[in-house]
Amino acid sequence: MKGGGYTGLYEELRSRYGRFVYYDYKLENSVLTYHFGIESENVSDRYDFYPTWTFPFDLDKLDFDRDQADEMIFSLGMAELVSYWKCCCPQKVQIRCGSLSDWQKNWWKKLYFNGLGEFFYRNGINADFDDFMTIDAPDAAPKKRYSPTLSGSLVPVGGGKDSVVTLELLKKAGEDITPFMINSRKAILGCIEAAEIPLEKAVCFRRTIDKTLLELNKKGFLNGHTPFSAVTAFSSVLCGCFLNKKYSVLSNESSANESYVDGKNVNHQYSKSTEFERDFREYCKTFGGCTEYFSLLRPLSEWQIAKEFVKYPQYFPVFQSCNLGGKTDIWCCECAKCLYVYILLAAFLDDTELVKIFGCNMLEKTELSDMFDGLVLDGEDKPFECVGTKNEVRLSLCMAAEKRKGALSPLLKRFKESFTDYKPVDLNGYFDRENFVPDKFLPYVEAAAK
Repeated sequence: MKGGGYTGLYEELRSRYGRFVYYDYKLENSVLTYHFGIESENVSDRYDFYPTWTFPFDLDKLDFDRDQADEMIFSLGMAELVSYWKCCCPQKVQIRCGSLSDWQKNWWKKLYFNGLGEFFYRNGINADFDDFMTIDAPDAAPKKRYSPTLSGSLVPVGGGKDSVVTLELLKKAGEDITPFMINSRKAILGCIEAAEIPLEKAVCFRRTIDKTLLELNKKGFLNGHTPFSAVTAFSSVLCGCFLNKKYSVLSNESSANESYVDGKNVNHQYSKSTEFERDFREYCKTFGGCTEYFSLLRPLSEWQIAKEFVKYPQYFPVFQSCNLGGKTDIWCCECAKCLYVYILLAAFLDDTELVKIFGCNMLEKTELSDMFDGLVLDGEDKPFECVGTKNEVRLSLCMAAEKRKGALSPLLKRFKESFTDYKPVDLNGYFDRENFVPDKFLPYVEAAAK
């Protein structure tokens, strides 16, 4: 989708609501409540937001560093606030419940600006890094580093193929795994059970969105994509702090680094990128996180992850990564994410197996031709979903066509007609050396790369 025409609304709302405030946060009986607000010169024209997080354990009975946890709780609020800020994009953000150094202010501005790249693009907003936001907060000095005794890996599980591969590689490494969820659902629980990890080992943080934000969205205030994976990052490190875990192990791959729009820095997956991972690790190192955050799958392409995933058919009936069907744990078979995952798996599985998983043959759905072209063709915006590179999709389609010989479905025919005599990039053995995988895990990732 090309950018829209909301620049006038953007300027109108910024003029009307001059300040966004991070007022406070409160932790009572394992329920964390944030207080954000949007203020205008008219005191009656303001909005307050109270999102919550609920932790599944009695914090008073856990042995952890309270100062470190408080730093992560405050920072989790900084990651949350951009979802509320974006509805009217006030120029000034005021922090009243914590302090930030100049380095931190620049760090947060970089995350917000790049993480909102899709939001700005799709709303037709020409935002400038220097002017889109200023952050006002008391000055802070770097925090002391903490050295508690740490062990084991916390693994955020989303219910899709990527976290499944992470679980299986860590199992091969003999690692003690604690699955981590933000708002449990059937697919996540199914994947944990298929991994033969007892559900009682899993930890679920329950997150709620303030309904006032949803009401403003209905009224026509600005809306769009935010860097949610940064929320996952801070919440997982917070959980690691509570439980004294050595690692928070993500499942983000090298393909997440690619822009979605030719010639522009617009990345739907910015907070899954190597750049964000590096920045986040530096943030925790400087300002108090003891649990080490890294992505185990960073060296791999999405195609390689799919190749590894199909080795574990016990997950086929339970995994699910469709955002539209997420609440009901179905593949909607109408969105670009479903189409993309179908294409990747079609390189390795026949349509009989795929129809068991998805409920239909997605390569027969000609009504998805525009989405298909966005996944495949140069010069077309990639669909704004968590999808890999066009080279990976083309390789998968070439393999799918070869696997099916002459019996090609309409979308496979469309591809073959557009790419006559196409020689795909060979991704066997691909390994991105720009990664932060600890040495103890590298042999298992290298084996999956072959």
